Amino acid sequence: MPHKTLGLAPELYDYVLSNSLREPDILKQLREETASLPGAVMQVTPDQGQFLSFLVQLIGAKKALEIGVFTGYSSLCVALALPNNGRLVACDVSDEYTRIARRYWQAAGVADKIDLRIAPALNTLDQLLENGESGNFDFVFIDADKNNYANYYERSLKLVRPGGLIAVDNVLWSGRVADLQDTDPRTQSIREL
Repeated sequence: MPHKTLGLAPELYDYVLSNSLREPDILKQLREETASLPGAVMQVTPDQGQFLSFLVQLIGAKKALEIGVFTGYSSLCVALALPNNGRLVACDVSDEYTRIARRYWQAAGVADKIDLRIAPALNTLDQLLENGESGNFDFVFIDADKNNYANYYERSLKLVRPGGLIAVDNVLWSGRVADLQDTDPRTQSIREL
């Protein structure tokens, strides 16, 4: 398991997880399958997933939006935290990786809560706005291509209800946002956000 989320020494991070993490078996199975894939680093860590679930439950979210799905770990965390009548619109461009996600959503019994949209996320967000979805989402999680973070955020501000919550992954970018010598376009995009 990666030890990057909290910036702790591996031993301390393992201690934190062993004393605080409650990861359902279906999530553990998905995490372990994803770990063997190229780009596995894109998956949120179990503690991040648990935090997303906590946020969804804390605000009583019924309608959520996820921008960036990968293999669906964070989607599954959110969907499991939503009430039975909850709905998650999940945006991604990869049919390949989301096939894995759909398999686990089905196994977890939450596939009926998730509306997967395979298209560029900006197109999906614009379509949601055109369809009158402004202010209809309780929770938004942004975790996709960093170069579009500002665009995703601006559209999400229109889609989330007053008092709703927008969570953005990688905003500290492993400390790179504070390094002004780092001119990587992704780092600059996050820094500008």
